[in-house]
Amino acid sequence: MRRALCWAGALALAGCAVPQERPEAVESAPFAPEYLGLETRKMDGELVNFLVAMRGARGPADVSDYARCAAAQYSLIRGYGFARHLRTNVYQEGGIWRGDAVYTISPALPRGLRTIDAEVTMADCLERGIPTV
Repeated sequence: MRRALCWAGALALAGCAVPQERPEAVESAPFAPEYLGLETRKMDGELVNFLVAMRGARGPADVSDYARCAAAQYSLIRGYGFARHLRTNVYQEGGIWRGDAVYTISPALPRGLRTIDAEVTMADCLERGIPTV
């Protein structure tokens, strides 16, 4: 009886295993994004909304990166050196990924954990080939 319980337990555990994609397989997948443009909307004072669209994203992080690059460039254009991320909503429809991000821009490093240095971020965006405003 004891053997039967162990065998049943092993089968139950085997049935719960979920195969996971190996990280190296994801990293080696070809990434050929098509950036479809962005729209910038000044909301109130230093609050700015960025609407981005792209095709070929690997997931929400690629769309968020596109919006982050737009926020960095916008900050620099307005004479500010920093931005703070408030939220990004990402969704996909008809093969097109869309992002709706809100940032505050400021001349000094804002409080909070999700801040960006616009010049450093712009250098990273240029290196990665992500377009900006």
